[in-house]
Amino acid sequence: MKEDRFEIRFSGAGGQGIITAAIIFAEAAAIHESNYVCQTQSYGPEARGGKSKAEVVVSSREIDYPKVMQLDMMLAMNQTSCDAYFYDFKPNGLLIVDSTFVEHIPTSRVIAIPFTQIARETLGKAIVANMVALGAVAHFCDVVSSKSIETALSARAPKGTKGINRKAFRAGIKAAQRINLEHLPRSIFHEEIEV
Repeated sequence: MKEDRFEIRFSGAGGQGIITAAIIFAEAAAIHESNYVCQTQSYGPEARGGKSKAEVVVSSREIDYPKVMQLDMMLAMNQTSCDAYFYDFKPNGLLIVDSTFVEHIPTSRVIAIPFTQIARETLGKAIVANMVALGAVAHFCDVVSSKSIETALSARAPKGTKGINRKAFRAGIKAAQRINLEHLPRSIFHEEIEV
């Protein structure tokens, strides 16, 4: 692990599988890569349809504060969650959005991939968009390997869904591999004019 602390926020609507994606990521980091991990979650009283978020802190050392302080990465699966939870970023933080639903993007350090559209068109089920998104997160995150995340996904997938979830995960990696990070600015913050 390159840094002592990596922080990621998963966000979207209740029912989009945001918490599941975060738990799989956390289990991969803790169980399969022997890191210290803290995973927290919150969602509105609407549960289904209302905004939800889950955060994961990964460290090579014991975690003394379990909440996110400065994000390295955030996944936003819809516009409401993107608007509500886009804060607390490191200058080089990366926002990953589902461009099927997120049109207004608050930063130029963004990767926009149509996760839900890929899930519908490639796999015939929008419900696995969270696993498509997790594949993209795995590709862009150098803290937890794609192999570990896929192993954790296979262990957690409900009976009879392992195959489609793994296909969705791999479709997300494939979509992410087509993205060139060279075009991203170095900071999510606008350049200040030096005085």
